[in-house]
Amino acid sequence: MTPDLDTLASDFRRDGYLAVRPLFDAARIAEINQELERYIAEVMPMMPPEEVYFEDRADRGTLKQMQKLGEYDAYFRDLFETGPVRDLATAALGEEAVPKNLQYFNKPAGIGQPTPPHQDGYYFHLTPCRAVTGWLALEPVDEENGCIHYVRGSHRAEGFRPHGRSNVLGFSQGITDFGTPGDTAGTVAFAGGAGTFLLHDARTVHWAGPNRSPTRSRRALGFVYFGASARVDEAAKAAYQARLNAELKAGDKI
Repeated sequence: MTPDLDTLASDFRRDGYLAVRPLFDAARIAEINQELERYIAEVMPMMPPEEVYFEDRADRGTLKQMQKLGEYDAYFRDLFETGPVRDLATAALGEEAVPKNLQYFNKPAGIGQPTPPHQDGYYFHLTPCRAVTGWLALEPVDEENGCIHYVRGSHRAEGFRPHGRSNVLGFSQGITDFGTPGDTAGTVAFAGGAGTFLLHDARTVHWAGPNRSPTRSRRALGFVYFGASARVDEAAKAAYQARLNAELKAGDKI
């Protein structure tokens, strides 16, 4: 479908997120899933270990996350850099959306861990914090297998909520004071079918539950874009990444 960019950008400014159900039809999602299977079989084995996360590294069926798909494969680079996802990011930001990271996320059946409440901008080290993250469901998602929840309007608060070590693979920091009356009242859950697309501000508080389904996974792609005006504190980012990689290696996660 062709989304109404003006309406969606207005939703984004008001709520801190937007939703398109679906952004891609069944045929395109089938194509993306097929290309993903190819990528996992052919490309993933050549990726640096710090860019591939498993719930249990001894069990290759527990693949949880992959980073920078667009850097290793032309199909995913095109999906990331051209077409409706980047158009939506540009409309939401009100400036050029610069592609930064295309990620794969999964919550394996029965063992997929919860995603702690967090704000993406806390990880990004940007000034100003002008960035968005898109999320594309590759299969149906609901409360049982871990749909995303947003706190409506949370992007308008000054600065970031306090974050601390979460011990959740792939989401190293979580909000430590989450659960206020405002959090509860403002929460919106986003169940949807394959092809559902969400886009949120880097300051928007969000999280997802565990995968309690014994049979269904919860596979998705994440698209990170920075606004052209944003600048990265490279020293802070590098120090954070070094600490994270050391912790993951110590825990035999990468």
